[in-house]
Amino acid sequence: MTFFEQLVAKTEAQRQYLLSAPIISEALAGKVSIDQYVAFLTQAYHHVKHTVPLLMACGARVPEHKEWLRDALAEYIEEELGHQEWILNDIAACGFDKEQARASKPAMATELMVSYAYDTIARNNPLGFFGMVHVLEGTSIALADSAASEIKTSLALPQKAFTYLTSHGALDQEHVKFFQGLMNRITDADDQHAIIHAAQRFYHLYGNIFHSLSAEHGLAKIRDQQVSA
Repeated sequence: MTFFEQLVAKTEAQRQYLLSAPIISEALAGKVSIDQYVAFLTQAYHHVKHTVPLLMACGARVPEHKEWLRDALAEYIEEELGHQEWILNDIAACGFDKEQARASKPAMATELMVSYAYDTIARNNPLGFFGMVHVLEGTSIALADSAASEIKTSLALPQKAFTYLTSHGALDQEHVKFFQGLMNRITDADDQHAIIHAAQRFYHLYGNIFHSLSAEHGLAKIRDQQVSA
């Protein structure tokens, strides 16, 4: 097997934990409320805004003999710039206050996932960050387009409320092809172990966000204030 195939096989059990979150099946069936959708977007904002800083931190720690990986990280940075603003605009298109979303605090599960990402880069092998890339981009391909379509229909929201989901469904297909090529160039056993280990952890950490997601993690109170005003 290629290393990418090993990565997929050795993280399948953890992937199933993520996919077992009830809100995922509800989203794919078009059964989520607008508050749940905005809660998802709010938590997405709180981890996506760290994507570029994490890529930069990882790139800074890549050793010189892996300069080709630093070049790849630079490409990722160019692709990922500003995506957190897409999410805030989606929140606004749902009728919520994006600036209050920007100023809100992440849920515990979101904060822990982001913290682990920084810790992996700083304390362990920086290549472990690719475990997070695998989890987030792979999940986007599997779920984003389908979930966006069902939620849009069930909630009668405008297309501009789904910029983040629809763009990532298509965009990440290209990213995963690029990612597969990168992973298959990694031959060092320690690097491979670090990426698999991190991916297993990130499936649980990202899964915890979905398993614990509720309207309270979004902007329900803001919406109530807008309505009462």
